[in-house]
Amino acid sequence: QVQLVETGGGLVQAGGSLRLSCAASGRLFDIYHMAWFRQAPGKEREFVARITWRTGSTSYAHSVKGRFTISRVNAKNTVYLQMNSLKPEDTAVYYCAADLSVVPGTWDYWGQGTQVTVSS
Repeated sequence: QVQLVETGGGLVQAGGSLRLSCAASGRLFDIYHMAWFRQAPGKEREFVARITWRTGSTSYAHSVKGRFTISRVNAKNTVYLQMNSLKPEDTAVYYCAADLSVVPGTWDYWGQGTQVTVSS
């Protein structure tokens, strides 16, 4: 089992910044990828960014590339999402997820989510 706890959400004005954290615990040696997803009201959950736990390799959704940065600190078992130049359309509940497969896509474990609200 893997447990994920997100923190760092809140209310920010457009153009501002927030940093989300995701602390992982449990069977950490099974984790291959970590990612952030988000879900806005009335919309489906969408991929935001991914990081490969062991190598640090990253990928991003087109809508956030250049504004968001995903990183991890292995010693703290924590993944971060630095969000800059925030826009009202970034408003959503942000979820952290862990995938135990070499090829990501299963997303076996999820956190409870943290709300990010960007005001115009």
